Amino acid sequence: MSAHESMEHAEHAEHASGSNKKIALLIAVLALFLAISETLGKGAQTESISKNVEAANLWAFFQAKSIRRTVVITAAEQGKLALAGADEAQKPAVQKQVDDWTKTAQRYRSEPETGEGTEQLAEKAKHAEHERDEATAKYHHFELASAAFQIGIVLASATIITGMFALAYVAGILTLAGLLMTSLGLWWPHLVHLH
Repeated sequence: MSAHESMEHAEHAEHASGSNKKIALLIAVLALFLAISETLGKGAQTESISKNVEAANLWAFFQAKSIRRTVVITAAEQGKLALAGADEAQKPAVQKQVDDWTKTAQRYRSEPETGEGTEQLAEKAKHAEHERDEATAKYHHFELASAAFQIGIVLASATIITGMFALAYVAGILTLAGLLMTSLGLWWPHLVHLH
């Protein structure tokens, strides 16, 4: 091998080494973004599950209150019927019981002080469902971002092995796509529907 050929070989190796450093940096950046999107995705997934359980519990409480309210309304209606046939001595006691049942039924329907009336429970459950849907939408975006970053890492790694720089460019495009999906998940989870 001549001195000239040795110089060319060394220059080529130095150029390849510089390119490999850039690809290694791309892989490191992709790995960082992957870690962030995975962390955000797990948080959104946990939030989605938590809000789903909260909504289910609130709807169960709503149903129990609705059943109790129906039972009390039925008792009040029966009391009104009994009032018609009651003797004069019993009428005040029956009327008081009917009034108590009616007040209880109204309280079961709306209880702003405790937030445990059926109206308040329905609002809380709908709010929890909205938060669950928001977290689920975020989770889907973060999962797609993670997939883009993972594929980008594979392609960038393949660039080092094959020397095909087109793979690095595709990895760069996937990085941008992953960043876009992460941004959508963070700030605009309902802009693009992925369900």
